[in-house]
Amino acid sequence: MEQFIQDWGYIALFLYSFGGGFLALAIAGAFSFDGTLNIYITIIVAAVANIVGSQFLFFMAKNNKNYAQNMMNNHKRKVALVQLLFRKYGFFVIIIQKYIYGIKTLVPLVMGLSDYSSFKFTIINSIASILWACVIGYASYIAGSFLLEYADNFKYIGFVTVIIVLTILIISFRPKKKRKSDKNGI
Repeated sequence: MEQFIQDWGYIALFLYSFGGGFLALAIAGAFSFDGTLNIYITIIVAAVANIVGSQFLFFMAKNNKNYAQNMMNNHKRKVALVQLLFRKYGFFVIIIQKYIYGIKTLVPLVMGLSDYSSFKFTIINSIASILWACVIGYASYIAGSFLLEYADNFKYIGFVTVIIVLTILIISFRPKKKRKSDKNGI
């Protein structure tokens, strides 16, 4: 398992950090404490992926406004919250959004739809992503001993949880028997 994590861990971290990656970075930080991964490479990979992911969303919204607006139709309250936060706090929203679940994907989209400067967004987003990767990566590295001990103590709970969830899903989605209607068609 350790060899698998060493071979594929950074690729998985990059892909997961492209869209947020908080949990993947925390896990990679814990594995860095263990020595399976390198903490510096972990932070660099997470930061670069997060920068690229946010830039992708920003420029997608900037260049394809109709598509981005259609994507956000189901999240009107969150979009309004992002706009309100941006009016109140300015560019700090770009930094803070990395830590707030539920709006971290919407902020680059909303900023892309606005007339916000691409250059400013790139600079602030890069700083925010590097700061996010350093804070979360290093915090999980420091907490690595606790996280790995916790995972070792509860490794069988995950297996049991998967079995229970699969059983519930199988029972819920199995075909239902049709009831025989009486002769009157009622």
